[in-house]
Amino acid sequence: MTTLPTPLIRADELRALAGAVCVLDARFDLARPDAGAEAFLAGHIPGAQYVHLDCDLSAKGDVPALCGGRHPLPTREHFAATVARLGITPATPVVVCDAQGGMFAARVWWMLRWIGHTAVAVLDGGVAAWTAAGGTLETGAARSPVPASAYPLSPEAGQRVITADALQAQLGRVTLIDARAPERYRGDVEPLDPVAGHIPGALNRPFSANLGVDGRFHAPETLRAAFTPLLGAGEVVHQCGSGVTACHNLLAMEIAGLPAATLYAGSWSEWCRDGRRPVARG
Repeated sequence: MTTLPTPLIRADELRALAGAVCVLDARFDLARPDAGAEAFLAGHIPGAQYVHLDCDLSAKGDVPALCGGRHPLPTREHFAATVARLGITPATPVVVCDAQGGMFAARVWWMLRWIGHTAVAVLDGGVAAWTAAGGTLETGAARSPVPASAYPLSPEAGQRVITADALQAQLGRVTLIDARAPERYRGDVEPLDPVAGHIPGALNRPFSANLGVDGRFHAPETLRAAFTPLLGAGEVVHQCGSGVTACHNLLAMEIAGLPAATLYAGSWSEWCRDGRRPVARG
């Protein structure tokens, strides 16, 4: 059985496991949703399959959703069906990548852990690290996987989720960490959502601070030193704009060896659309 380094894997480690793992490519561009799929066609890690943030990792259209916002979280059952369609079983080692820094790969990592899949790692540095390490790319559409009959959900979710109502009832009693850029957190600008600002009491830890200039995660001890002063005695909840980059902070805490935390999946894009929710600025 293939032993997969988790939660991160280096490009050289992935090259050594070529053909023995399922690679999921999650490249995406919030401003141009088709860009990731186009980049995949132009060149991807051999054998990889493409997963689309809107179509595969969010509840759009008539897909049952657990929250609102720009990238609503689908039910565990729906995502398990998506995973089975990709040919993934509980025994399948999975490596997730995106272009470089793990912004979108972290969402896939979190969702797989959420349905109980433990053998999953994020490629540190993404496709850029793969090519820098001498890895080749193949072009064109993905090879069709052999679908699994079903993906058996674990009885309890492997990751915790909180709703907007539950979060609002606990404001001031949880440590809430916002992964957005500082200017969006302060409310100076808001390029994506209808209201600027942040959830009252939230602390700002931009997900980009988890990365070095090479687009790879900082060392565990560096991440631990950065997150520890933010953590209170109670529950830690992560949010961002739409529940994507919050997963990056959750992954960073896992790398750092810190206790598991909770995701507010609807995040600011859900919160700010409800006039009952308080808003802070500055």
